[in-house]
Amino acid sequence: MQKDLSNYRKSYEKQELLESNCPENPMELFQTWFRNAEASESVDETNAMTVSTIGKDGFPKSRVVLLKKFTWEGYIFYTNYNSEKGKAIEANNNICLSFFWPALEQQIIIKGKAEKLAKNLSDGYFDSRPDGSKLGAWASDQSNVVKSREVLDENLSTFEKKFEGEEISRPEHWGGYLIKPISIEFWQGRPNRMHDRIRFTLAKDFSWKVERLAP
Repeated sequence: MQKDLSNYRKSYEKQELLESNCPENPMELFQTWFRNAEASESVDETNAMTVSTIGKDGFPKSRVVLLKKFTWEGYIFYTNYNSEKGKAIEANNNICLSFFWPALEQQIIIKGKAEKLAKNLSDGYFDSRPDGSKLGAWASDQSNVVKSREVLDENLSTFEKKFEGEEISRPEHWGGYLIKPISIEFWQGRPNRMHDRIRFTLAKDFSWKVERLAP
């Protein structure tokens, strides 16, 4: 099987990113870009982001998850702590997040340190989820091999019966991570592949160093 993609080309011409337009804190710029993406009718699931970890086998792995909150401190998402990504983070909490919004010709790449959220914060978010999602957190032994779809459905049915008429509590193996950024790069597509790349790097005094990178 073979397919030549060398003629796939697009000229990026929608916006620009200049140092003069950058705030001192990259979280301000992230918020601006995120809100613009959220308001765009061309962007679906603005909060979808790629999470990259280094597995226990030494290989990097990326997968798409949903950002559930961002604050001045960092970025929050939720998962099964016993999943492949959870085990990878436990062994090496260096993590990379990336957002790509093709309609806006923008991407954001975030390097940071992951840490588990406090239990009460994970409880609060879990309580806000639909019952089906809550039951799914119990029924799925995430990232482990299962014999068939029927096994998953049977597991779900088991927990539906277990919690019938009762409040569905958060399993201990499920919760949130806060990613505290140490580097945030904003990428804006430009013509002739001369893209704008502005990187913010956290300094020891907690100020942010701003640098332009060659495209």
